[in-house]
Amino acid sequence: MTDREATRQKLIGLLREHSLVLGEVTLSSGAQASYYIDARRTVMRPEGLKAVGTLIALHAKELGATTVGGPVMAAIPLACAAIAVPEGEDLGGFFVRKERKAHGLQRWVEGAAEPGDRVLVVEDTVTTGGSTISAIERIRDEGFEIAGVLAVVDRLAGGGDKIAAEAGAPYETLTTIDDIYPDRPDK
Repeated sequence: MTDREATRQKLIGLLREHSLVLGEVTLSSGAQASYYIDARRTVMRPEGLKAVGTLIALHAKELGATTVGGPVMAAIPLACAAIAVPEGEDLGGFFVRKERKAHGLQRWVEGAAEPGDRVLVVEDTVTTGGSTISAIERIRDEGFEIAGVLAVVDRLAGGGDKIAAEAGAPYETLTTIDDIYPDRPDK
C-alpha cells in the first residue's frame, strides 16, 4: 500500500468514527436522509486535518493548480489544511463568498488567489452539487482557470456528474459514502 493510499484509508476510518451520523436529517437540498456526513467533524481534528490536507495538496500539484478553495465554510478548513502541510507549501488558499461585500475590494473570491490562477476547487461533502456549482460559476466569472474539483466525500446522489459538467474539468473524490457506510439502507 502506498503512503497516499494509507493516508486515504486513515481518512476513511476517521470519517466513519467522527463524521457519520445515523438518524433522520434534512439535507441542504431539502431531501430527507437516514444518515448524515459531517466531514468537518473529521477535518477539524489534527489527524483529519493532516490527512485531508496532504491528499488535497498532492492532488492540486498533480493538476498543476496553484491555489485551492471553494464555497465559503466548506472550503475554508480544506484550503487551510492543504496549504499547512509540507506537500502544499507552494499553494495558496481562497474561498468564494455567498454574497459580495458592499465595502473593501468587493470580491467574490477572497484569499491568496488572483484572476488567471489555476485553481483546484474543493468541497467537503457533495450531494446535489448545488453549492459547488455556484462557487464554480463565481470562480469562472472572476477569471480563474479551473484545474479540477475535489470532494472529500461524495454521497453518490448525482452531484458529482453535475459538478463535472459545470466545471469543464476533472471531478474526483477522496472517498464516497460506499467507503464510509457500505451497509447503508438506501444503497
